Amino acid sequence: MADPKPAAHSQTLSRGLRALEILAEASGPISIAELAAALGLHRSIAYRILRTLEDHRLVLRDDRGLLLLGPRMAALARGVQRSLQAAALPELTAVARELGMTAFLVVLDSDECVTLVSVEPPPGPASIARRPGTRHSIMVGAPGLAIQSVLTDGEWAGLGVAGKRRPEASEAARRGYATSRDEVVPGLSAVAVPLRLPGQAPAALAVVHVAGADHDPAPVGARLADAADRIRSELG
Repeated sequence: MADPKPAAHSQTLSRGLRALEILAEASGPISIAELAAALGLHRSIAYRILRTLEDHRLVLRDDRGLLLLGPRMAALARGVQRSLQAAALPELTAVARELGMTAFLVVLDSDECVTLVSVEPPPGPASIARRPGTRHSIMVGAPGLAIQSVLTDGEWAGLGVAGKRRPEASEAARRGYATSRDEVVPGLSAVAVPLRLPGQAPAALAVVHVAGADHDPAPVGARLADAADRIRSELG
């Protein structure tokens, strides 16, 4: 008996989802031509996809006609791991206020770290924005190293990442926190601790600050570890 054919995928849906990813990853509003080029599609096809997304308020246009994610996306995002976000938000707020650094929560999505929620410190001269939805490879940055440090060999193999874990992951496992500098964003340093919760994707709590600032990572890591413990207790 012949093997059944794999279920057909919706090309239109796939393109629409990719369009949302492109807009989420963009540093600012983009034009229809830029979206079409990023999708590798003729402008007329990209326009039809765009109109559907606009109808559902997932995408809107600013006063220049440029595209950006719409308010409906924020409503959908609030439902992603809602309990984890709710437990993490007050802890991140306290960390940001106490350390004067932007604090954020990332979760592992395939082989990438995705920012789920971010809190900036009170206004200051060097406040750093970290947009929810920002993503980067697990192979770079303190959050990636922190998550690497707690994955089992089987979990690591399942990611399909070429090569071994970075040596810094072993060091992070030993001391309980990871650090990075000039990796995800040039000029910035980060400290992160892992956050594992039953039934949920591996995650990490992190802070980011201007590289070169006089910050001892050990007490920063200890503060993040305390916040992670509180979140685990809240959700336990």
